[in-house]
Amino acid sequence: MALTKVFVPGDAAAVSVGADEVAAAFEAAGASVVRNGSRGMLWLEPLVEVESDRGRIGFANVEVADVLDLVSSRSHSDLLNHPGCVGVVDEHPWLTSQRRVSFARVGVVDPASIADYEAHGGWAGLRRALSLSPAEVVQEVTDSGLRGRGGAGFPAGIKWKTVLETASELKFVACNFDEGDSGTFADRMVVEGDPFTLIEGMTIAAHAVGATEGYVYVRSEYPHAVAALRRAIDAAYTHGYLGADVLGSGHSFDLHVRVGAGAYICGEESSMLDSLEGKRGEVRAKPPIPAISGLWGKPTAVNNVLTLCAVPMILADGGAAYAALGTGRSRGTQVFQLAGNIKQGGIVELPFGVSLRELVDHYGGGTLTGRPARAAQVGGPLGAYVPASGFDVPMDYEAMAEAGAMLGHGGIVLFDETVDMARMARFAMEFCSIESCGKCTPCRVGSTRGVETIDRIIAGQDVQANLVLLDDLCDTMTKGSLCAMGGLTPMPVQSAIKHFPEDFEREVAPG
Repeated sequence: MALTKVFVPGDAAAVSVGADEVAAAFEAAGASVVRNGSRGMLWLEPLVEVESDRGRIGFANVEVADVLDLVSSRSHSDLLNHPGCVGVVDEHPWLTSQRRVSFARVGVVDPASIADYEAHGGWAGLRRALSLSPAEVVQEVTDSGLRGRGGAGFPAGIKWKTVLETASELKFVACNFDEGDSGTFADRMVVEGDPFTLIEGMTIAAHAVGATEGYVYVRSEYPHAVAALRRAIDAAYTHGYLGADVLGSGHSFDLHVRVGAGAYICGEESSMLDSLEGKRGEVRAKPPIPAISGLWGKPTAVNNVLTLCAVPMILADGGAAYAALGTGRSRGTQVFQLAGNIKQGGIVELPFGVSLRELVDHYGGGTLTGRPARAAQVGGPLGAYVPASGFDVPMDYEAMAEAGAMLGHGGIVLFDETVDMARMARFAMEFCSIESCGKCTPCRVGSTRGVETIDRIIAGQDVQANLVLLDDLCDTMTKGSLCAMGGLTPMPVQSAIKHFPEDFEREVAPG
């Protein structure tokens, strides 16, 4: 049989393990190739999918040498009996047990095709939003319980209401796509695999708050995402989803992409706004908040990628449908990212409330080394280290806070029993000292002194006195820093000391 259509991910993770070469080999063999996004099963990449009458059949870890064998398969049964076959991808249990909302189309659609996006439910949310008043759209988002997926968890509806009710002749929507946390990659994957969802979410937000201009601030390390987004924006203009008269509604919305210069601090919203204005990225004192005085002093709705990518579903299906997912005050789904020493790294989207243990053991398959897990850092480099004994904690905002941790952007980095937690605490302090914008003393100086203090502890120098000093230093940084950069850096340090004190009880080696 001739392969009519083959899907080869163009996602950066797949490209890093040879997907471009595999795609070229299929094209050379005469197959029609679609560069889709990754399904999120990163341990199987490049995961090639072949169209069949049973659905799209997947093949794991495909190399150029495998292409000829797949192309020469005479029947679907030959394909299903291939040693790399993982079956019909849509029926894979790792995927079917998830509840994909923001990632519903990622890996399914052609990210370059606006027609494919619409055929899979795209633009339904925008069309409904344009039939409602701005206040009604804001109310839908409020009713959904959507909270910011960038880490703080602030209710999106309240932020949008503030922007809507602040009088100004000019307003903005700004998307924070400066995904700099270690162990996070969901923003990149959704934009590379389904960029129209972000465009739709931002256009709905613009209508809701009265903005006529929007900016996507992308980290410089994401060239594939930048290319996918710019291509999608051009298509959206061509088909009337952006521009002077969005879908004939009379609403004007222009969308621009701006690429950062590699500063982690620009992931903080006010520092990002400074960078967008062409300034050095530094944290602004609050008040005023960006919703009242943001970009160029105008009311600005600032949300991150995952927040905005949840909006189209909320408007398409109604806020109540989204609020029906999740637990407590954490409504909807979270996109968890599994990384570090883990067997099955990738993307898992589930309603809030799933346990960290289920994510690590069931979806992640435990550690890659096969050794017992010792800790997981949740929420990026400023998140707490959760010990293996605490993996039963539900993954929602309140439960994580009660456990002395934070959910953050949903990144999970796993460590096995060989990890030295004193050195991980040092990494947190060093990260802060390198990435601090330098505006406030507790963060700028405190992180540098913190590295020096931990170095003395690791060297076994007056350990108890230095642990007391480190605790005082952390307290000062928490209470005195201008933003979360310095304010949260103590969280991983203090959690490491609390849960793994044996790693800090050093003795000077004799001789």
